Amino acid sequence: MTQIVQPDSLVTLHYRISLDNGQSLISTFETTPATMHLGRGDLLPTLERCLAGTAVGEHHTFLLQPDEAFGAYRDDLVEKVRLEDFPDGAAVEPLVIMEFTAPDGTRYPGLIREVGDTHATIDFNHPLAGKAIRFEVQIIGVN
Repeated sequence: MTQIVQPDSLVTLHYRISLDNGQSLISTFETTPATMHLGRGDLLPTLERCLAGTAVGEHHTFLLQPDEAFGAYRDDLVEKVRLEDFPDGAAVEPLVIMEFTAPDGTRYPGLIREVGDTHATIDFNHPLAGKAIRFEVQIIGVN
């Protein structure tokens, strides 16, 4: 009997996430396969939906538009933060990712885009926001 991936399956697979131009961002094809429990937040929900209904041994590539992957790039998620508001000794340099705490205590990573004399520009978008991605999978096992 063929094993089919269900929305709550424990799945062992090789996967590759790459940009639409083919630039690979992460891949397990050259290393150890990954094991993920679907429905538990191990994988982006839209990527989990791609896996649902696939069978052991199948190899698929899915092209996902930004709204299906990591969302559209949002200008409102780019903010200027006063340098004096950073913790003492913090590495406030371009291309550094820092963790910020919202007033409600939620923590968010932000990428420092620019550092000026008085402010730093922080981008809270996911690094892949606004980009189409290719999600390639080879299903090895399903439990």
